[in-house]
Amino acid sequence: MDLRKVETKAISDQNQSSNVYHLALDIGGSLVKLVYFTKDDDHIVDSEEGISREKALGKSKGSRNYPVLNGRLNFKKFETSKINDCLQFIKTMKLHLGGNQQQENTGSQTTEIKATGGGSYKFADLFKERLGISLDKEDEMDCLVAGANFLLEVVHQEAFTYMGDQKQFVKIDQNDLYPYLLVNIGSGVGMIKVEGDGKFERVSGTSIGGGTFWGLGKLLTKCKSFDELLELSYRGNNRAVDMLVGDIYGGMDYSKIGLSSTAIASSFGRAISENKELEDYKPEDIARSLLRLISNNIGQISYLNALRFGLKRIFFGGFFIRRHPFTMDTLSVAVNFWSKGEAKAMFLRHEGFLGAVGAFMSSDKHGLKELLSNEVVQETPNKLSFAVDKIQVPIDVELNGDESIECSVYAA
Repeated sequence: MDLRKVETKAISDQNQSSNVYHLALDIGGSLVKLVYFTKDDDHIVDSEEGISREKALGKSKGSRNYPVLNGRLNFKKFETSKINDCLQFIKTMKLHLGGNQQQENTGSQTTEIKATGGGSYKFADLFKERLGISLDKEDEMDCLVAGANFLLEVVHQEAFTYMGDQKQFVKIDQNDLYPYLLVNIGSGVGMIKVEGDGKFERVSGTSIGGGTFWGLGKLLTKCKSFDELLELSYRGNNRAVDMLVGDIYGGMDYSKIGLSSTAIASSFGRAISENKELEDYKPEDIARSLLRLISNNIGQISYLNALRFGLKRIFFGGFFIRRHPFTMDTLSVAVNFWSKGEAKAMFLRHEGFLGAVGAFMSSDKHGLKELLSNEVVQETPNKLSFAVDKIQVPIDVELNGDESIECSVYAA
């Protein structure tokens, strides 16, 4: 697929009556991510004037300026522990029918859906039993990199920096994107050196990731969900739990090596010197300390791997981040501190959907032209491409993980 002009538009509570085409899944240890395309209507609209289907088809054979289908690329997530909610959503929305919603009762016919992640193996039988879906599995690393490259190359204001409560979007030069380090923070953390389309190497990782935060947080605070734990951390003060440099040096900085008195010397270290039990500490302080511990660790390891290969740009993805200001700031401070300002931590607006987007894009390898089969044209084009309408998004718009990008499908 070839998207080269992109602007994003967050769409919440969208009209779900559109026809559905091409569902793809990324089933991780913590979350299930869905990406699917919905067609808005049968009327095709040119950027300058409304045009008929016949005229659009004729023009599209020689020009990319005329879309064949207008619609949205949609994003949705569920907790993996609530896989049944995901299955019900797919069934209710008829996402598994690929736009042909008249074939819900097709006997033994099985629909193939692109999927990636460990859950595509773990839950394969469940999807087949409940929905008649056969999960066509794509390699997880291939999908992560393909999804990241796609979003970075084509989505306007996809990447941004965040430090000191300051968010700044980064303009990506397509000719100077590579190489970069992709740090995907899911249940665990994978670190991938990306050198181009299909050119990448997994160089490191750590088991201390989003699953660690959620698992330890659940044990220590009794929170029932990741989002509840993250919300709790907003109200916390990690200084009540962490041992700071000032605690060791009598309130003084350790200026010789550049450590301020407020720098963390030992995460959860204050518990050593205090005669307290777990119930004596505020859950919000524990959540804050835990979040900072994991974020600092990931930030440092990420920079050390970037240093190994001389990479100056580090892109962080994965739903651990959730656009949480404190998480992004901690990751950025860690990268900035250890690199002495030479490397940058950058974040993605569709951070948690890299694998799902990559799985969706992999459909093209197997003939995405089926998207138009018996729907718009009698003679299906040999190749299709997606393009996203130019829609300016206000900088203060925040995406919440369940949204869509307006786009068009062209005959190329």
